[in-house]
Amino acid sequence: MINDIVEKVNLHRKRAKSALKEIKEWETLDCEIFEDFEKIKTIDTFIYRFIKLQDMMGEKLFKLFLDEIGEYKDNMSLLDILDKLEKFEIIENSMDWMEYRKLRNKLTHEYPNNEDDVIDGIKIAIDVFNKIETILLNIVEYKNRK
Repeated sequence: MINDIVEKVNLHRKRAKSALKEIKEWETLDCEIFEDFEKIKTIDTFIYRFIKLQDMMGEKLFKLFLDEIGEYKDNMSLLDILDKLEKFEIIENSMDWMEYRKLRNKLTHEYPNNEDDVIDGIKIAIDVFNKIETILLNIVEYKNRK
């Protein structure tokens, strides 16, 4: 079951990464991108896949991973789960993931109403994306070692 979730998470990761590659090829990342429909589609793809990636990891993968290694209990809060992941060196800091969730919510609720905030959120998401990828890699590596 965890392999199925990892496969789905990887699909979102790969598609977000593809959109991110295109975004990084642009000269600038500013509000002018909202005048170019092709760039809007790329931004939409990145935001959607970033959100799906984070949701699937936070809501499913983390629990399944901890369950597989015998560390999950039904009454665990997200913070409990994150603390366990930090203990196993899957994530560096449990509070970072909570910040990623705030970013996810920011992208969801403000888009497309406030372009400046969206651009700021996208820039942060671009930085965070690599950290989320590292967390996924850490889970896969830990699972493969055990």
